[in-house]
Amino acid sequence: MAERVEQRLEDRIPELEQLERVGLFTHKEIRAVLRKASALEYKIQRRALRKEDFINYIQYEVNLLELIKKRRARIGYSFKKDEIEHSILHRVHSLFNRATGKWKDDVQLWLSHVAFCKQWNAKHQLSKVFSTMLAIHSNKPALWIMAAKWEMETRLSSESARHLFLRALRFHPECPKLYQEYFRMELMHAEKQRKEKKEFEQAKMDLGEFNYSEEILNGEMARIVYRDASQKIKGVEFQLAVLSIAKLFDFTQDLQKEILESLQARYADDPLTWDYMARRELELGSLQPTGHSTKQKKVSEMAQREERCCAVFDEAVGAVPTEDMWKCYITFCLERYNRKTNSEELKQKRLERTLSVFSKAHESNLLSEALYKQWLQLLLDSSLSEKAVEVAEAATRHFSQSVETWQMRLQVLIQLKRDDVTQCFEEAIKHVKSKGTLPLWTLWVEWSEGTNSKEDTEALYQRSLHATTPAESVTMKEMYLDWTYRSSGYKKVKRLFTSLCENRPFSLDFFRKMIQIEKEQESCKMLHLREYYERALREFGSTNTDLWLDYIKEELSHPQGKPENCGSIHWRAMKMLQGDLVEDFVSKYTLLQTGHL
Repeated sequence: MAERVEQRLEDRIPELEQLERVGLFTHKEIRAVLRKASALEYKIQRRALRKEDFINYIQYEVNLLELIKKRRARIGYSFKKDEIEHSILHRVHSLFNRATGKWKDDVQLWLSHVAFCKQWNAKHQLSKVFSTMLAIHSNKPALWIMAAKWEMETRLSSESARHLFLRALRFHPECPKLYQEYFRMELMHAEKQRKEKKEFEQAKMDLGEFNYSEEILNGEMARIVYRDASQKIKGVEFQLAVLSIAKLFDFTQDLQKEILESLQARYADDPLTWDYMARRELELGSLQPTGHSTKQKKVSEMAQREERCCAVFDEAVGAVPTEDMWKCYITFCLERYNRKTNSEELKQKRLERTLSVFSKAHESNLLSEALYKQWLQLLLDSSLSEKAVEVAEAATRHFSQSVETWQMRLQVLIQLKRDDVTQCFEEAIKHVKSKGTLPLWTLWVEWSEGTNSKEDTEALYQRSLHATTPAESVTMKEMYLDWTYRSSGYKKVKRLFTSLCENRPFSLDFFRKMIQIEKEQESCKMLHLREYYERALREFGSTNTDLWLDYIKEELSHPQGKPENCGSIHWRAMKMLQGDLVEDFVSKYTLLQTGHL
């Protein structure tokens, strides 16, 4: 191994001598580079190779290249690049080749090599990297697309890009993304040829030696790709994606028309088709030349375009009466309503249209739970409170098992300060199963705290403890404890704490809350704090190191504390804590003893 390392270091000597000779590096820096290179070489010559060692070596060489580049710019010396940079680049490529040969499955390693080649303009080497990478990772369409784009955009070789796409499609005959990018590439090729032809014609050059096919110039190759893809790939999403690509090129009107006709013929029952056709009315209007027009005229034109969109949507919900279709219609209306406009008339028209569509969807029983929520929010924002109450009630009729829907209705009633809030809460609890009702109970008690008497609120808290599941009752206990302290003081909360401790489960915050309440008292008693800590440790002593440490801190810092108890608490903690928590406790306890915690 040593002989191999020495040989590699000797191979570096000519480039290092050149670096010193031309004044880019000092003699001291050259010696430092040799020492570092020697250490890195030994690491990658070991029997048990590690990927990190190769990455570190490559990073070091890349940093060296960057440093040389900066120093060249500083002193204005641009010669001897073949003797210096070329040698380092060759070594980096060799390191990447060894690493990717050893760890073939690491795609990130391959991509790092690709990025390096691009950064240092190593086109020939990059072609080899792509070729080897695709032979190993032929199952990843994204890599094929990357290679084809590089061929097309950097090497300006549409033929090589086409060849790569065709090879990729043999491995992935039903990959939408591959077909989309192949389609885009063919259109880019056609556009490039059109520009070339136009420039030659403007220069009045003879086009005899250039073979410009009219079919290719008109995007016929892209049409072939589309037709082949549409036979293999089903679904509106692909058709729309291809159409959006075609619209980027101004010579594809016939192709766009063909795609659109295919879309309407094959996917007439799909909401996305109707959604596209409706929204297209906005674009068709904007494509028409407006000339000099007043602000009022622009508003009028926009209103007319939106009306045409809605006419298509109205036809759509008649032809495809589904929840998804109504969702598309409502989403469009909300988008238009949320657009900024200085015209109050247009804003009002959009609001009326949106509310009308919500109502029609509701009447058709095809409104989703999420859309009911949006409808309610819109009504509240528009100060239509009576209508909001009606809609909230309708939503709970349709989704009587949904906690969120009941919560939404209750929030509306509370916000509007209605008299029937309690009745609605009772109705909600009756309809919804006990599991998952915690949001309703928390909302109820929070509302009761600010509205009802202390007796009613306490009765509600007591009721919630029995009505919720054991896991959910934990939260209610915390809230009950906090409210009792705020409303009735220390003595009452202490009695409540003792009472609640009779029924498990508990949360750590439940005990911490009581400890905090005790510490807020003027006559904070260590005897009470010990009781609370002991109760908490019975529940959480085996899983929480901080609880033990806080107990120890309390004994050390409280005026009535007994520092001699710390040893006993430490011994109990070591016995009770489980697994890695023991080590964690020991390290924190050591920090506490040395005054660092």
